[in-house]
This record gives sequence, C-alpha cells and structure tokens, in this order.
Amino acid sequence: MRDVFIVGTGMTPFGRHLDKSHTELTQAAVMLAMGDAGALGEDLDLAVYANVVQGFVAGEMSIPGEYALRPLGISGVKAMHVEAACASSTMGLHLAVDHIRAGLADVALIVGVEKLYSDDRAKRFAVFQQPRDIVEAEAYLDRTQDLLAPVPEGEETESPNALMEAYAAQARLHMATYGTTRRQIAAVAAKDHDASEHNPLAQYRKPMSVEEVLAAPQVAWPLTNPMCAPICDGASAAIVCAADFASRFSGKPIRVLANESQTGSDRAPDDYANHVTRKVSARAYEKAGVGPKDMDLAEVHDASSIGEIIQTEALGLTAPGEAGAAAERGDTALGGRIPVNGSGGLVSKGHPLAATGTAQIHELVLQLRGRAGARQVDGARIAIAENSGGFYGVEDGMSAVTILAAD
Repeated sequence: MRDVFIVGTGMTPFGRHLDKSHTELTQAAVMLAMGDAGALGEDLDLAVYANVVQGFVAGEMSIPGEYALRPLGISGVKAMHVEAACASSTMGLHLAVDHIRAGLADVALIVGVEKLYSDDRAKRFAVFQQPRDIVEAEAYLDRTQDLLAPVPEGEETESPNALMEAYAAQARLHMATYGTTRRQIAAVAAKDHDASEHNPLAQYRKPMSVEEVLAAPQVAWPLTNPMCAPICDGASAAIVCAADFASRFSGKPIRVLANESQTGSDRAPDDYANHVTRKVSARAYEKAGVGPKDMDLAEVHDASSIGEIIQTEALGLTAPGEAGAAAERGDTALGGRIPVNGSGGLVSKGHPLAATGTAQIHELVLQLRGRAGARQVDGARIAIAENSGGFYGVEDGMSAVTILAAD
C-alpha cells in the first residue's frame, strides 16, 4: 500500500454564479488546482467528477465531467462520476486515494461542483424538498418527539425546508440530552461568521455577534438563518499522487494519513456513542496512528450549527455535550485550543453540496502549508475533516473522515 500526497488544490469563490455554467465553474477550480500543483492534463491517469443536482437543475445528465475536462487537456484517463449527497467530493477523494494506494493509479484529479442558485425559484428550493428527504425528516420528528426540548410558547414556526426541521429537532434533542443552550449554538455560528471575514472565497464575510445571530429571522426553533448553511454555487478540486510521484510537482505535498467512511445505521436517536462519525473517526485515528488530542484544527460538516456541535463531539475533539460550551469559551475559535471551521464553515463559507468536501480539503492544505493568511492556525501540523452526506433514519446517511499531515 503506497503513501499518498495532495500536491494541489483549488477553489472558486462560493456564492451566486448565475453567469457561469457547471462546466465553467469546474474548469476554474481544476485550473487552480493544476496550477497549484504545477500539473498538466497528461500527468493524470484518473479523474473523478462529483456532483449531486446538475441533472435536476441544469438538465445535464450525461458525462458532464468529460465535457468539462477534455477542453483542459484531460483525456485518455480513467474517469468516474460520484454522487454521495453533500459528501460527494470527499468520497471522490477517498476513491482516488484508495486507487493510488492499491497501485491502480498514480496521479488523480478530484473535482466537485454545484450550481444551486437559479432564476427558477421553485426549482431552486425543490432540490431540498425531494420526496425521500421529506419522508425521512418527518419520520425523525415522529421518532424523537418525546425526547426533544420543548419549543417555547410563541416560537413555533413551520420551516419551508423539511431537512431544516430535522436539524432543528436534532438541536432540541441535544439540548434535552446535554443541556446545550440556544446561546451556545449561536456562539458556534458567530465564531464561524467571524472567521469567514478572513476568507476571501467565503460566501458571507460579515462578522456577527451572538446577539445578532439570535436576533436573526428564525428558520425553525432554535435555529436562525445565520445558523444554517445557505444555497450556494461553487467548485473545488484537488490533485493527489503516489509518494514516488510527488517530486514531479511544484505544490508542497501534504500527506493523507487516513481516509475512512461508512454509512449510518439504525440506533436510538440519543445514542451518541454509536454515532456514525464516532465509528468512522475511531478507525481513521487508528489507521493514522494519532488521536483527537493530536489534531491542530478541524473542518466539520455544519449544514446547521448544531451539526458542528455534534460532529466536534463525535470526533472526540471535545467531551460529549461540551462542544457548545467550548465554542462559548472560545476553545474552538481561531486562536483557541482546537480551531473548528476556521474557514467559516458551511454556514458562512457556503455549502455547494458536492463541492463542500474538497473545499474542506483545500482549507486544510492551506493551513498545513502555512498559507491561510489572517486565519492561519499557528504551528498547524495535523488536521482532520469530517464531511457528511444525506440524512437517513436518525443520523447522517454517511460520514467521511480525512486526516492530513504536513511532512
């Protein structure tokens, strides 16, 4: 099994790109990654294209990756398309890393892209109201109703998004189980919005106080708008290679210590000890030969800010039930004990579904190279990313964990 390194990453600004196609966003991110690595199309022998809703939104359902990549000189390669909901590009990365470890490829490109903004408002929101999403969200609410912290009188709202109703229920379950407060969830969102001020590629770059987060329009109690990831367009890409190929490229190599993933399972809603991310991260730490205390920073999946709390605890970066308090103390902010989502996270950097995973990797590579500017974590040597995909039963449909290290 060969060692694998990331030698290049690239990312477009996240936000509204009504004037650009999926192909144009893809090409922009790929060119940035190839430029970062000093790579040419002829250097690649595997290309993985990750996307979720291009067929639904743009009506482009046939070989979109090949259409985007061949004009860049990427041809005659093994090509794969990956859809794993919000974890699509991370699963593409893991697929490429595993191919290289096994000797089935030497140099690979992974790109994730999404365009969720549309002039057709109905189609734009229909993406998040798929029949199965609604069924799963309603089933979760039914299953957990008696376990949840109550909604204060007068705070009842009906979210237009079934998944956000489920995220709000997850927050209320965590509140009932551990005593997590709405203010602590707001503290998570506020620290992430503060961090994104220093990320030129983030969708939102306006700092927010805890009070501003709490005073914002409500989505579904206890969640307000700044606690929830926005609709977003964007693309991100990475180039990975076997260790003996790394010297061919100009990008400073970052070692992939571990890449692990698995689907969720049926469990009691409040059985956090068996959360899918806890299981995946345990394997990743063991494979990497490190533990939570060795991590210098993390990027975790926060489709809502309660997600950051749950994932931070599942990764072992705080004790169970302590991530909200840790955020309130500043432990997980830039400059704190273990910075989490220093990029701004999904709630502020943006969440273009399939592009989210490799965007997390882009951020960690910048940090491990010491090139993250005003948001740089001093002395960053080992970092972890957690990327979730979908919602099924009582937890994420899948969780993917990647641990990286600066050599």
